[in-house]
Formats: sequence, structure tokens, C-alpha cells
Amino acid sequence: MSIQDFAALRPQLITHIETQQLPANFIDVVEQWYWPMAQHIARQHRTSTGTLLVSVNGAQGSGKTTLTSFLRLLLQSVWGLCTVDMSLDDFYLTRTERQSLAAHVHPLLETRGVPGTHDVALAVDTLACLRDCSAHQPCAIPRFNKALDDRCPPEEWTCITEPVDVILFEGWCNHAPRSSDADLLAPMNALEANDDPQGIWRRYVNEQLQQYQALLFHQADLLIHLAIPGFDVVQGWRQLQEDKLAASNVDAGHIMTASQLGRFIQHYERITRKCLADLPGLADVVLSINAEHNIDGLVIKNDDAIVLSIGTIHSAQSISKNQHRSE
Repeated sequence: MSIQDFAALRPQLITHIETQQLPANFIDVVEQWYWPMAQHIARQHRTSTGTLLVSVNGAQGSGKTTLTSFLRLLLQSVWGLCTVDMSLDDFYLTRTERQSLAAHVHPLLETRGVPGTHDVALAVDTLACLRDCSAHQPCAIPRFNKALDDRCPPEEWTCITEPVDVILFEGWCNHAPRSSDADLLAPMNALEANDDPQGIWRRYVNEQLQQYQALLFHQADLLIHLAIPGFDVVQGWRQLQEDKLAASNVDAGHIMTASQLGRFIQHYERITRKCLADLPGLADVVLSINAEHNIDGLVIKNDDAIVLSIGTIHSAQSISKNQHRSE
């Protein structure tokens, strides 16, 4: 597929940009950064024997959902590939289930997000269903309402009724490496120091992460990592998501204040920092995002070989794949 194919798609892309409430010049982002990624995914699909599973890792607010929505549009419109995008967030345990977990394991597990607060079995079953999906065997993808902090009822789930070529599966902790027991000893932040002084919660989360890798993350054919400059930018970027929720017609009582958000993201800090340190060397595709929330680099690898490098990848991050991503 050539750049002429992209040019023919411009009207559709412009409409999608407007729908996503993005600036008009975002089409330049799609052309420069997303288009090469879509080309690579399409090439990988041609050599696959079935549904291609693409895992997208990125910190909160890094742009995972925006990226996957445009990749889906490109793959479907240009290459004719039936593409489904789904999020690890949609597999959160229900609020009732998390309350039970909090009562029996640790109170911090009532807060959604960390490994151990997802229904991994449901995610595994959904991926298997999507691989065999057809009009005679439709597949329903769960949806989670973050504003209400609970799973949507089944009648609101997304129903897929045709064979799926590509699954774009995004999640903030996808492929996150486990920490060593020694690394877990010292608290990472005030939340861990005050609410988890004995390390029960962080050890449980770390153990659950091993199960996520074994049952879920290892299924991916490609890993895309959105590399941000550091954890310090996460709260500001995540605040933008809360602002969008507040602007929509949802239950405002479940929108977090800045103070609540600051505490909330501390649940994610340990694993996010581990991802930022390790995943650039493990991912097949690394998309680098600077402090101004603009993309400034892209590296695409095929096995150990770099097949495309554009712009600048953060100097602290390796771009050589030196270990298997499921380790």
C-alpha cells in the first residue's frame, strides 16, 4: 500500500479526528507515525496463520486508545482487515468482586487497575472467542464504565459477528515485567508506605502479574510500547481523561478530583516505572512521546533487526531486543 492509499483516506480520517475532538493537524500525526505502524501490522498479518494479536502497552494518558482507534480505521479501510480494538480495562472485576477481594486479601484491591483486579479468565475466553468468531458464532466483548466504576451489563457489550483478522489489545500493564522480591521491600510512594507497610498488596499484585503473563500476555504476536519521558507526566495526562468524563453526561459523583487522582495513580507507579525501564528493549514497536505529549520517535523491529527508525527515542531507553518479552 502506498501513500496514495493514505491520501484517498483523508476525508474519512478527518471525520474521525473531528469525532475524537482532536486538532485538525492531527492528520499529520496519523500520516507520519500511525501509518508506518499500520503497514507493519498488515505485513505481519500476511505471514500469520490466523488472527493477529497486537498488544499495546502505555502508561495512563499516553494515548493508547487514540492510537488503536486510528490503527483499526487504517487496517480496515486500506487493507480490508476486520480489526477489533479492546482494552484490558474492560475486563476489570465488578465493583462487588473487588470489594470482596479487598475484604479477604487487602483493602487496596478495591481500587481497579493493578494485576489482580481483572477477570483474566474472561479476557482469555474473549480472545479465544474472537479467533473463532463468525455470524454463526458471534463474540461479545465486555465493556467497563469507568465513571460508574463497574462493568456494563451484557446488553451493552460489543458484539462481533464476522471473522476477525487483527485484534488490537491495549492495556497499561500489558507485558509488564515482574519485580524481584528485593525490589518490593521498600515502598515506592506514600500510598505503599501508609496503606501497605507490610508489602502484602504489592506482593500479591506481583504474583498476579506472573499469571497475567502466563495466561494472557504471552498470546500476543506483536508488542507496541508507548514510551513516555517519565512517570512524572502521568497525572497531568490522566487528568485530561477525567476532564473528558466530566464534560460528558455521566455520573459526576464518580469523577476524581486532582487530589483523588494523585492518590489513584500511585497504585500504578511501581509497575509503570518498571515498564518504562524494561519494555523499550522488549517491544517490537516503540513509539516515543515527549513531555509536551507529542510523538517524536518510532522504532519498528522484526525479531532483532530494526526495520524502521524515525525521529528520536529517549536516550535512557534501549531499542535492542535483548530478552523475551514474556520473561
